[in-house]
Amino acid sequence: MKHSMIAAAVGIVLGAVPAFAEMTDIKFTLGWKTQGSDAPFLVALHKGYFEDEGLNVTIDQGEGSAATITRIMGGAYDAGFGDINAIIQNASARPGEAPVMVFQMWNRPPFAIAVPKDSDITEPKQLEGLTLGGAQGTPTTRLFPVFARLNGIDTDTVAYESLAPNLQEPMLIRGDIDGAYTFTVSSWFNLIANRKDPAEDFTWLNYEDYGMDLYSNGMMVSQELLEANPEAVAGLVRAVTKATMEITKDQDVAVESIVAFDNLVNAELERARLEFALTKLMNHPETAETGIGGLVEERLARSIDLIVEGYGLDATPAASEIFDGSFLPPVSERMLDVALN
Repeated sequence: MKHSMIAAAVGIVLGAVPAFAEMTDIKFTLGWKTQGSDAPFLVALHKGYFEDEGLNVTIDQGEGSAATITRIMGGAYDAGFGDINAIIQNASARPGEAPVMVFQMWNRPPFAIAVPKDSDITEPKQLEGLTLGGAQGTPTTRLFPVFARLNGIDTDTVAYESLAPNLQEPMLIRGDIDGAYTFTVSSWFNLIANRKDPAEDFTWLNYEDYGMDLYSNGMMVSQELLEANPEAVAGLVRAVTKATMEITKDQDVAVESIVAFDNLVNAELERARLEFALTKLMNHPETAETGIGGLVEERLARSIDLIVEGYGLDATPAASEIFDGSFLPPVSERMLDVALN
């Protein structure tokens, strides 16, 4: 006891942080139920990277990537994983209140229309005369009018069927709808769970390939945390950066951390979902310049204009209201080595 007290006193004199230093509590919400694509946050939690930054982070499952924003704006959470396009929507309606993205993880959007391959549909114009189904309020559904305008689709000829998220893939498989508005990183694996081969059995009309060059999910923080404790924000970003770089080289540690957080997940399915996120959502060519976590402001400005049009927003927020890259480590520490698919 005597030696421990002396060591603590010496540590304080020398400027070291004693083991009993006060931690900053952070409540963090995921975008959905536990998934492989959440690995950066779960690795940072499991391996103590948040704790190393003086952060006591509690992670809860989510209710949708757009719901992350409402959870944070409501004050229940300090940070979370969610869609930058929902930030744009809320920043337009309630400037100064919406969360701010501080680590842009998915620099390619998971928005696509899936159709059975035997329908022989290969381009957007062929969607005319069909019935498409999807959940209300999702980006893929909400942004379809912009997608249609950019690709010459007469929206009056396209019927829409509102579906609960859990019915979307089963109805597509049964032929009850001709196509589905999907969030690819979810639908791809829902189809696998329904014993379908998403690559062989379906054609994917990705919004990104047809004029919708959008960003998507990343880590965001509340305005309150940003203003009151920027050191905590910097710590969050450092921990998530470290974990992100680690999982690109070692998916085993990612799966270990995912299972440690939620032992009910299908470990191999979530390993495959993580690989999907790494190779299809986190690998935009611009990362060769920006590094993971960053973005190109001019591209973000174009994205904001598309969202303002698609959501019918009254005001166009500035890019600086949506993203703050000042907490990111140097680009040299954020360079991914992930093949483009």
